[in-house]
Amino acid sequence: MPTDALLDRFLAELAVLAPAAPVAVWAHGSLAGGDYQEGRSDLDLIAVVDGPLTPRTIWQVAKVHARLRSEPLARLLHCTYLTPDTADDAERRHLTWAHQQLFKRTVTPVTRRELHAFGRVLHGKAPAGLLPPVPDRELGEFVVRDQRDFWRPAVDNASLWTKDVWVDLGMITYARASVTLRDGRLISKREALDLLPGLGAPVELVEDIRSRRYDSSAPPTPTGERATRRAGLTRSYLGPAIDELVTTYS
Repeated sequence: MPTDALLDRFLAELAVLAPAAPVAVWAHGSLAGGDYQEGRSDLDLIAVVDGPLTPRTIWQVAKVHARLRSEPLARLLHCTYLTPDTADDAERRHLTWAHQQLFKRTVTPVTRRELHAFGRVLHGKAPAGLLPPVPDRELGEFVVRDQRDFWRPAVDNASLWTKDVWVDLGMITYARASVTLRDGRLISKREALDLLPGLGAPVELVEDIRSRRYDSSAPPTPTGERATRRAGLTRSYLGPAIDELVTTYS
């Protein structure tokens, strides 16, 4: 499989980082949760490297990812780099390679809970040995904040919702947030799609997302009036749904 070949090469490249060889490499998201779709899903990884991320180490990390560009799925590989001394800081922004560039971002409580619940160990120590557990309250507060401060304002930006990625992630993230806040558990994207009709989502919209994610013969992304109609359908549902969720769990 191209995925396995890419992961094997990535681990081999990381192994020669000096002096910051990896202590652990973990997969989270779809790759760990059993809902991975090769060629469509991101490869979401966390690497814990031994030693500080000096300018030289950052340059070496950039070279690792540059050497992987010939791999068919390299554009989908995202990796955040922690060190043993910084792994337990949930507020810290860590070096990350994603979307073909380096930047910094946090490892969110959702990602941390995923790693503890079903993280896939690709190398070295398990997450429980390096990451503190995520309390239910911290997880719930983050999920509410994400829906309120990121997704709800995004709903008001009409131009975003003609794009597949916003429709898909907006709907799926809302369903997953609903279950996490209600039951304290994390669910896969497939489970989220199955639950959306019961949460009042338009069936037409759910089937549009499902077909593009799981059906290789899915119709092309809608354009023109069809895209505008789909955007309106999504926003009309998500706006009130997020408002109610935030009010209930704030």
